[in-house]
Amino acid sequence: MQHKIEIVQTLLEALPYIKKFRDEIVVIKYGGSAQESEELKAKFAQDIVLLHTVGMKPVVVHGGGKSISGLLKELGIPSQFIEGQRVTSREVMRIAEMVLSGEINKEIVALLNSQGAQAIGLSGKDGNFMEALPKDSERYGYTGVIETIRPEIVTNILNDGFVPVIAPIASGSAPGHPGFNINADLAASRIAVALGARKILFLTDTPGVLDKEGNLLSLLSIEQTREYKENGTIHGGMVPKVDACIEALRGGVKKAHIIDGRIEHSLLLEILTSSGIGTCIEL
Repeated sequence: MQHKIEIVQTLLEALPYIKKFRDEIVVIKYGGSAQESEELKAKFAQDIVLLHTVGMKPVVVHGGGKSISGLLKELGIPSQFIEGQRVTSREVMRIAEMVLSGEINKEIVALLNSQGAQAIGLSGKDGNFMEALPKDSERYGYTGVIETIRPEIVTNILNDGFVPVIAPIASGSAPGHPGFNINADLAASRIAVALGARKILFLTDTPGVLDKEGNLLSLLSIEQTREYKENGTIHGGMVPKVDACIEALRGGVKKAHIIDGRIEHSLLLEILTSSGIGTCIEL
C-alpha cells in the first residue's frame, strides 16, 4: 500500500507542471550517450511519448557527429575540424546527410512509433523548412548557418498530433545545391525561437553546468553565464551549448535546460519535478 501511495504522490507532484506546460512546445536537442545506449534510447522514447500524451508538444532535434565520423573512417575519408566545427566537403556532406537524415532520423522515428507515438522525420530540406548560408565556405565548406526557418512546416505537423524529429540538414538557395550541415545545438536553438517554444532542453554527457569544484550550478542567469565564461568556469564543449541556450532565451524562449542524458528519464525529472536534475538558464 505504501508503494501505491508513493506512486500517487509522484503523480500529484507532476500535475502542476502537466497543467502548466499543456499545449506548449518543448524542443529537445537529443545527443550524447542518450542517443547511443540502447537502454537510454528506450527511456528517452518513453519520456517523449509521456510528454506528448499529457498534452505537451515535443519537438526532437538530433545530432549524430560520432556516427558521421565513424562512417567516414570506415570509408577512408578523413575528418577535419576547425575550432570544434566539422569541415564539410561535398563528399562529407553526402555522408552527413545519409547518416543524419537517413539512418539516425529514421531510427528515432521508428523508436518513438514503437512506444506509441506518431512520429514524423524531416530535415531542413523538407518543404524548405530551414535554409542556410555558408559559415565560411573557404574554411568550412558546406557547414552552414541558418538564414531562414519556415515554422509552419513543423507547426502543421504538431497540430496534426505528430511528434516531429528533425535532422540538422538545411537547404541551399541555388538549384541543385547539396545543402548544408548545421550544428545541432544551434539548429535546436533557432528552431525553438521560430516555433515560439516554451522550453528548450539539451541532453548532454555531464550533469549540467559545473563550477570549478565540480558542483552543479542548478540555476543561472544570462549575466552569470557571461561571468563564468570570462573566468573559465564555463569552457570547452559547454560553451556552445550555453551560447545556444542564450540565443534561445533572447529569442523569446522562457527557459533553457542543460541536463544529463545518461540518467534514465532525465526529461521527465527535469520537466515534471520541482527540483529538476540539471542546469536551468533564464533571463
